[in-house]
Amino acid sequence: MTNSDPTVPVAAAAPRRGVGDAIRSWWDRQSRPAQWGVGVVAFAALALLPVLDPPLISTTATDFGATMAQFAMVALIAIGLNVVVGQAGLLDLGYVGFYAVGAYVVALLTSPASPVWNSVDHGIFSGPWAWLACIPLAIVITGITGVILGTPTLRVRGDYLAIVTLGFGEIVRLLADNLKEVTNGPAGLQGVLFPELGTSADKPDGVFSVQNNDRINSGIWWYWLALLLVVIVLLFVGNLERSRVGRSWIAIREDEDAAEIMGVPTFKYKLWAFVIGAGIGGLSGAVYAGQVQYVDPKAFTVINSMLFLCAVVIGGQGNKLGVIVGAFIIVYIPARVQGIEVGGQSLGDFKYLFFGLALVALMIFRPQGLFPARARLITFGRQVYAAAQRVGDAARRDPGPPGEGGDPVVGAQKEVTS
Repeated sequence: MTNSDPTVPVAAAAPRRGVGDAIRSWWDRQSRPAQWGVGVVAFAALALLPVLDPPLISTTATDFGATMAQFAMVALIAIGLNVVVGQAGLLDLGYVGFYAVGAYVVALLTSPASPVWNSVDHGIFSGPWAWLACIPLAIVITGITGVILGTPTLRVRGDYLAIVTLGFGEIVRLLADNLKEVTNGPAGLQGVLFPELGTSADKPDGVFSVQNNDRINSGIWWYWLALLLVVIVLLFVGNLERSRVGRSWIAIREDEDAAEIMGVPTFKYKLWAFVIGAGIGGLSGAVYAGQVQYVDPKAFTVINSMLFLCAVVIGGQGNKLGVIVGAFIIVYIPARVQGIEVGGQSLGDFKYLFFGLALVALMIFRPQGLFPARARLITFGRQVYAAAQRVGDAARRDPGPPGEGGDPVVGAQKEVTS
């Protein structure tokens, strides 16, 4: 039926909806208990994935449990980097430096080769709970490193900030490589301690030891531990995102000058983002040191920093769950194709070529990432507009007293608030 009255606006055509929008709309319609139920089931399925070891998903050239453990660790890194890049809009190319600081804190405190102690007995850092005792120190020291770096550098923006952070990552690696009296130099620190849980006659060092080669091996246990830490960090970052701090980060990301004019202390909140992201990076570094039980400078190159940034860009900047998907992509795909050979050459050797091509295609066809973040304010505004249209159409069909069906504004307010 057409509208013959030229004074009545014709309703705009409904925008095309993709699969992501349909899933998001279905999720928003669910009650809070239903959302928690779906989340618990999905989390349990994800946790049991390396135990079930599905043949279509499992990696052939590498242990699937170790691959999933690496994925959970990189997911932790991506969440921390997303705070800096995705939420506050600060381009950090040297995030691997915080990762290195957290790993070296644990290694220097627990490794028998640590030049810091020059003894076998490290006190509280030499018992079965040594790794756990190092976690708070790794987070705090890395956070202090973020303050030291951020205080003088966060006054610059854009490309200049990217260059400064890139230099920071290289400085940390070079210091670890050259300060032999402190870090043991290129030889690295071996024998890093880990949680000694589940000790038995056949597993004297516990389930987290690399000697645990059971069906549920050490990689699966480290995967479960990192997955638990991911959930804790997600809850922490999610609460921050919904607070005044998160709203300030979004304002700074969209337009820093406008945010400062509106009274947002931009430097303070940028420093908060830097420190929180650094602390999460230190936590992921501590997980890495305990998992591999060996730390050396070669693990903290600029290439790794770029891969961490790729996880955020591919998944969707500002979307916490999206960056986890991005972390899974950059860890799982190279491991999955590692055992596939074409012309006598393993496809895993071309992972950087694949990532480069994927990024180029992504920037052309979907620059916002696979799962872009949606601003809740924009979503609410669209709901108000759609409700006003529906109430206005109903009012034109059946005019009523002002303030009820006949007033589209009041009717839309009632519909949205209900």
